[in-house]
Order: sequence, then structure tokens, then C-alpha cells
Amino acid sequence: MNTTQSNQSDARIVSASPLAGRVAVVTGASSGIGEATALRLAELGAKVALLARRGDRLDQVEDRVRAGGGTALALPTDVTDRAAVQAAAERTAEELGRPDLVFANAGVQLISPITDLATADWDAQIDLNVKGVMNTVQAFVPSLEAAAAEGRSADLVLTSSIAAVRILEGFQVYSATKAYVTQLARLLRTELGRKTVRVAVVEPGMVDTELPDHVTDPAASGLMADLLSRIDVLRPEDVAETVAFLCAVPRHVNLTEITLLPTEQVV
Repeated sequence: MNTTQSNQSDARIVSASPLAGRVAVVTGASSGIGEATALRLAELGAKVALLARRGDRLDQVEDRVRAGGGTALALPTDVTDRAAVQAAAERTAEELGRPDLVFANAGVQLISPITDLATADWDAQIDLNVKGVMNTVQAFVPSLEAAAAEGRSADLVLTSSIAAVRILEGFQVYSATKAYVTQLARLLRTELGRKTVRVAVVEPGMVDTELPDHVTDPAASGLMADLLSRIDVLRPEDVAETVAFLCAVPRHVNLTEITLLPTEQVV
């Protein structure tokens, strides 16, 4: 991490317990943005279901939530498996209550020139970034609709990327999957907004997470490493606070698309 970055506490703009009584679901909760957001939602009063493939990491996040006085449920889940996501939704409802806040965050970034024909990487990104989001929507939208019908806040938040709207060399498949997510959020809002379910998408720029560690293309790896070393990039806590804020505003307010960039990131 760039040593010029400020302290984690500086990211916090939401106070008190505005999410008390709410049940949140966070996918990709074992690390990075998902982990930070799960912790922050729990700090603000929500009960949190933690979904990710790495059960050992989820257990650690669950322990951290509980150590802080919060409530969490670790549910090792591969969101590319539709039946597994549905099972996680059922367990969440049984053990925590019906979810009214869903953060569909699980994703992977595998960057390479299209001419490399890295078809396994293409499939992995499409399966997780697109199909995983759709499986999450299928499993949890009924709960969000029910919460909204009862007059409660109901939020569906999707993680996209600045790559969805910028032309970045080598990001072809990743960018396409994230463009799908951004456009999906816009279209879901036109349907679910009428039912008072808020739909939002966050599009972060460069974030200091483990996501770049999965990039095997030397040129792309070099670009990311250079950005991480040269500028004060975002931290997962910055994105987490943004998600917390948009879920804490009054239920008639929908912050639909939020782009977060490091101040110094200009591409």
C-alpha cells in the first residue's frame, strides 16, 4: 500500500446506527471491498450474511464482526452456483431474518490482450462477474421486494468498475462484464424502483485490494503496480463507506450511480 495513504478512520462519514434492524448480504465478503463493507455494515447496526468461496477467510471476518459486538453469518458459497446461492438465501432468512440490503460484489479481474485467446480467463470473468450477479439477483430480489412492500428500506447495490465506462487497453473482457453490471443496474432500477426497491451501482477506480494479484499479463501487472506505487489509490474502506452512505440515506432517495476515483487517477 502507498505509504502516503491516510488512516482508515478518515473514510468514515456515517455515524450512529442507521442500519440497525436491517439484514445485509455481502458477496465476495472474504477480502477486499466485500470484507470492508461487511465489517462497516455490521458496525452501523446491520446483521450481515457473508458469502464467498473461501470458508476459512469468511470465518475470520465473522469473528471480527462478532468481536465488535455485531452479528454475522458465514456462508461459504460459490455465487456461480445458482443452487448454492439460493440455499444461502434460505439460510440467511432462517438465521438472520429476511434480507433487505444486498451488496452483489463478488468479481474477478483477469487482464490480457484479446489475441492471447485466454479463454479460461474469459469464462471465469463471465461466470463470476455476470452469472454470479444474476444468481444473486435471482436469489434475493424477492426478499427486497417484500421488505419494500412492508415500508422498509430495501437496497440492491452492485459493484462495477470505472473500466465499464473507460477504454483501457487489455481490459476487453473484464470491461465488458462490468459494462454489463452497470447497464443491468440502470435497467433493474426502472423496474424495481417502482416498487420502492433502490438499485445502485458503484464504479471504483484503482483500489488497493488483492484483485490485481490475479492478473498474469506482464504489461497489465506493470501498469497496476505503477499506479499503486505512484498515487494515493482508494482503499476498500473508501468503497465500503460509500455503500454504507447510500444505504443509510432516507428511503425515498436513491443514489443510483457512484464513480469513485483516486484524486490522482486521470485514466
